Amino acid sequence: MNPPQSVDQALAEFRHRIRLFLTFSEGAARALGLEPQQHQLLLAVKGLPTGTRPTISAIAERLVLRHHTVVELVDRLAARRLVRRKRSDVDAREILLALTPTGAALLARLSASHRSELEKAGPALVAALDGVIRTAPRKKRAKRKPSAPRKRPS
Repeated sequence: MNPPQSVDQALAEFRHRIRLFLTFSEGAARALGLEPQQHQLLLAVKGLPTGTRPTISAIAERLVLRHHTVVELVDRLAARRLVRRKRSDVDAREILLALTPTGAALLARLSASHRSELEKAGPALVAALDGVIRTAPRKKRAKRKPSAPRKRPS
């Protein structure tokens, strides 16, 4: 990979590398009978930060999707027995999501293939990100004006 000449070239290279990985990811999901957003939902449920409850709202936030879109994805995955809903023991109004053993096995296959792909594509992705960081204009710090001397109380 040639070093980028400008910020725009660096950003274009970075986006290109991201798209290559996303294209791989989408194809891997479809090869196992999932739509890419369904794969992302499985991953979001399994990979939530510690302490985050697996609610529809939390998953919607992680996927940057609307609540009703996540409900539809969950409906489809539940119909395929890849996720299940359960009532919270803490608050009966709260519905929590969990992967079924089948959903967890499918996600494990996808995660293994993604890790393998990242081992190959990762160095170019990191180099592209580094190119963006290196070519981005640095903000100059404004020089601080000296403070006026404080008046002492008489």
